[in-house]
Amino acid sequence: MNRGWRAVAVLVSLLGVTACTTSPPRDVDNICAIFTEKDDWYDDAEEAREQWGSPIPVMMAIIYQESRFRADARPARRKLLGFIPWFRPSTAYGYSQAKTTTWEEYEDDAGRFGADRDDFADAIDFVGWYNYQSKRRSGISLQNTYGLYLAYHEGHGGYNRATYRQKPWLMAVARKVETRANTYQAQLMGCEQSLKDSGGFFGWF
Repeated sequence: MNRGWRAVAVLVSLLGVTACTTSPPRDVDNICAIFTEKDDWYDDAEEAREQWGSPIPVMMAIIYQESRFRADARPARRKLLGFIPWFRPSTAYGYSQAKTTTWEEYEDDAGRFGADRDDFADAIDFVGWYNYQSKRRSGISLQNTYGLYLAYHEGHGGYNRATYRQKPWLMAVARKVETRANTYQAQLMGCEQSLKDSGGFFGWF
């Protein structure tokens, strides 16, 4: 009986750890607090920056806008007859809200077969990859958060056709992403060396 209760306790503990690692950061407005709480995320972000050249604050601001750092984020279901849960409007899923077809293109092009949209390391690498494609296909600077987010939302074909000009609401959202990236950049300047020195663990205290 005692062994049985110990096994249950261990299982509950493991489930608690899993929930903790996949739950959103408590303070999503401070990039230093995010990387302190999620102590492996900075290393993941740094690897994506080194691979694709996309600044960490830009990638993090895009992920914030897309999912608020929720691993299992999905678009809300449509309602049939106004109250019956129906199909979701797209296949977007995970931290980056990547659609299934775009994610498959990423896996093939980046050679990351088996990557998961609800895994932060894979998701931020995807965002870095997509921003790199925006530079290559649409000529957008990797420092231009506003343009990168418009291309992220509209696709490269849509961005190149300037479809966003018919969507004032989207341009306003892109400005918000740009502002958040600038805030994250200023914050990161004050803690990044400590994150590097500590491997991302409690480095900025």
